[in-house]
Amino acid sequence: GLLALASDAPVGTPIDVYLDLNDTLIEVGLTPNRADCLSVAGMARDLAAVTSTALRIPEIAPVVPTIQDQFPVEVACPLKCPRYLGRVIRNVDVAKPTPLFMVERLRRAGIRSIDAVVDITNYVMLELGQPLHTFDLSALEGGIVVRESANNERIVLLDGEERILSEGTLVIADHQKALAVAGIMGGEGSGIHADTKDLFLEAAFFAPELMAGKARHYGLHTDASHRYERGVDPELPFTAIERATALFLEWVGGEAGPVIDVSSKDELPRRQTVLLRGSTIAQTLGIDLPDGEIQRMFSALGFAVVANPEAEEWACTAPSWRFDMGREADLIEEVARLHGFDNIPVRPLGGNGPSSVDSERQTPVSLLKHRLVARGFNEAITFSFVSPELQRIMDPDVDPIALRNPISADLAVMRTSLLPGLLAAAAHNVKRQRSRIRLFETGLRFFPDAAYTQKSALGLLMCGSRSPESWAANTDVVDFYDMKGEVQALLAGAAGDLEFRSAVKPGLHDGQTAELLLDGAVVGVIGRIHPAAASQLDLPRHVYVAELELDAITPRRVPQFQEISRYPETRRDLAVVVDRGVPATEVLAVARSAACPSVSEALIFDVYQGEGIAKTEKSLAIGLTFRDQSRTLTDEEISESLAQVVVSLQEKLGAKLRH
Repeated sequence: GLLALASDAPVGTPIDVYLDLNDTLIEVGLTPNRADCLSVAGMARDLAAVTSTALRIPEIAPVVPTIQDQFPVEVACPLKCPRYLGRVIRNVDVAKPTPLFMVERLRRAGIRSIDAVVDITNYVMLELGQPLHTFDLSALEGGIVVRESANNERIVLLDGEERILSEGTLVIADHQKALAVAGIMGGEGSGIHADTKDLFLEAAFFAPELMAGKARHYGLHTDASHRYERGVDPELPFTAIERATALFLEWVGGEAGPVIDVSSKDELPRRQTVLLRGSTIAQTLGIDLPDGEIQRMFSALGFAVVANPEAEEWACTAPSWRFDMGREADLIEEVARLHGFDNIPVRPLGGNGPSSVDSERQTPVSLLKHRLVARGFNEAITFSFVSPELQRIMDPDVDPIALRNPISADLAVMRTSLLPGLLAAAAHNVKRQRSRIRLFETGLRFFPDAAYTQKSALGLLMCGSRSPESWAANTDVVDFYDMKGEVQALLAGAAGDLEFRSAVKPGLHDGQTAELLLDGAVVGVIGRIHPAAASQLDLPRHVYVAELELDAITPRRVPQFQEISRYPETRRDLAVVVDRGVPATEVLAVARSAACPSVSEALIFDVYQGEGIAKTEKSLAIGLTFRDQSRTLTDEEISESLAQVVVSLQEKLGAKLRH
């Protein structure tokens, strides 16, 4: 196409010279904490500090009002909008073209020229870092009100799309309707158009922590939201509104009224003083800086610095545009950055490190992990956020903590159990033809009580074949007792007697679920995933899980020496018939308590149900091993103890001796 040049363009001048095309574009990748560098002035300030050169920012003088017109402003949410500035500008000529230099600078910064009014606000935003917005004054009714939206309030934005607002979204409104979503995008009805004569110019500070995620919630991302979410200098609106007004008067004409300032000073960010110590710099970075260098660095960055040469300390107060300075480590990072990472010498570590010895009364979590890895498990690391549906399957009785700005709908609540994450990981593997899965995870669970309690836990998951595929291995799938055995092996040496008690838990199969108890206190649960839940998650029918409270299972017994008995041991076996509902652990507990103290081991080595036994009963074969540390037990003593066991089983459990 044709490019229309200004009437005073010098004929014969090369176009690249006239348009200043032979320049250099620098694309800067900023971390979210450096919102102060989202402008030319901010980058210049930082580069001046790094290169030890003078910073030259043009002085912006206040515009003297030529009219006294004002438009009422009310801020109903000072916590979200601690500062709001506005100014009436009348008799502008929107038809005037944007100056070529401004169009080119905007284009090279990735912003398309629209009209002179919008271009000037974008130009000031890029220049200083303050987003601005202009309203058509004739479209406003009554006055400006900064408020929260009502539930399902509607607004058509400048992109032409109607948005249904969630309750609590900050909006700029007049007395009749919402005009803009604060800090994100203006509304179509109050925007600038060809017939606009009078403007209302706004410059505001919105609390960054309350702006975070709002644009994403509505599927938007604008230059304004990008800055407000990261933090805009709360003092900058005063400078920006004067700079924009001056450009308006210069390029589109008009008459400016006085600035309306509605500020809640108590809600504005407070600048905290942080102490920086020379000893910490030396210990952390291993460098010695010349006298006065720390003062120069931080003064160049805009800090207020009070030095204490005797103590080699500096009290540094961050400027209003630095939201990321809250502790000494932040200041040390600035020292390293300005000094230059490549200038920090590489030195071997010296000095005496702290010595520590693992307590014999505590099992390190790393040891538990090593045990599981040695037994064929793989460690999983899943999100602390889970799907609400998956959370509801495994823990329906707890209303989890919902995230205000979830990454996705599938990661919308904080987990109250590690099992949803492990199940999702297992389903992911199953879909990729991995049928034999053994996973474990350690992490925090989050509970929605008044204190938002966090508890450490260990989760396990097993499914697939019992043994790795091999010509010598069978293809039996794992069952409840495989998971039980893994838990028993993991907790060997725990500070307490481990018991398993039948239980009913949401998401787990009745009859194949048990609570874990250490010295009578519940410390976890194991069980099979309910078939309905397994089907819903596209998992095999036989998936077994366990979840243990990490703080409860890490205490362990202190090892104590005991001599090996020099006397022989004797084993006696007996078979008893009990009701099918009697747990085997209860049978063993009664047998141990009734036998003499010389019983060193009691176990069940056979279970029989079938011919000769009633359908409501089962036969248990119990093996009792007798051994004394000081003498050989006689047959009479052993027989008497065995008789006591039989009597006790009959009286307490209704057992019958099977002949």
